[in-house]
Amino acid sequence: QFRLPAEAEWEYACRANGKGQYCGGDNIEDLAWYSDNSDRSTHPTGVKQANDFDLHDMSGNVWEWCQDWYGNDYYSVSTRDNPQGPSSGSDRVIRGGSWNNDDKYVRSAFRGSDLPTSHYDFLGFRLVLPSGQ
Repeated sequence: QFRLPAEAEWEYACRANGKGQYCGGDNIEDLAWYSDNSDRSTHPTGVKQANDFDLHDMSGNVWEWCQDWYGNDYYSVSTRDNPQGPSSGSDRVIRGGSWNNDDKYVRSAFRGSDLPTSHYDFLGFRLVLPSGQ
């Protein structure tokens, strides 16, 4: 029963108790592959420092798909706890930035979107296994 994370789950996992501008801290060189250090390619997972939840590469390396449809006003119209994304749309949420992005795009707060049919070498996913499975 693996699935893509909801956008709110992805951000919670990335921020790991709210620490840092990037997913795990404020030192991008320790945490992320991005345009200044990636040599313009994807890297094996786990080389950079993990965040406080022991998750690697949530900032940079590849954008990660979320299950939510993209909505510009997602945070302004959603509840604070366990927000739900729009029920439909044309683009899905992607988070985390990638190896070909500047540092401003690999921040924990930056949101992106793309068509679900898109496929690029800088776009990937992280699966969630719900507890008890």
